[in-house]
Amino acid sequence: MKLLKKILLALLVLIVIAQFFGPEKNEGDMASVEPFLAETNPPADVKAILEETCYDCHSDVTRYPWYNNITPVNYWLAEHIEDGKKHFNVSNWVGNSVKRKDHKFEELIEMVEDKSMPLKSYTITHGEANLSEDQIKAVVDWAKLVRVKYSMMPQPE
Repeated sequence: MKLLKKILLALLVLIVIAQFFGPEKNEGDMASVEPFLAETNPPADVKAILEETCYDCHSDVTRYPWYNNITPVNYWLAEHIEDGKKHFNVSNWVGNSVKRKDHKFEELIEMVEDKSMPLKSYTITHGEANLSEDQIKAVVDWAKLVRVKYSMMPQPE
């Protein structure tokens, strides 16, 4: 019993110490999103959806919830954000080729239509990210228009 108390005390001390450390936060400037918005020109309703539903994981600007201050939750969130940005990052849009941008929009359409985005783990804590059928249609329609625009752009050979 004494050994168990010592182990529990040691774990408690480790958990408390761990709270003073955490991953780097994804707290960039909204200006990093402006080139994406200027190029893709989403209507106001879609722009609002992107801000509420996508930017936390797919840009350099994350609005962190209170529970991000708890280790190890903050590491789990940081990994999700890093993974999301790896797949689709509106903050580094300028550096992508037209072909890659078009492909990203193709993936966006597919994932929003089949409701695999936004992630269920995100919508549980962000109720506003639960997209209605009308919101899904608005995002998909906009994305399809952007793809048409990209298809008409000259492609390098």
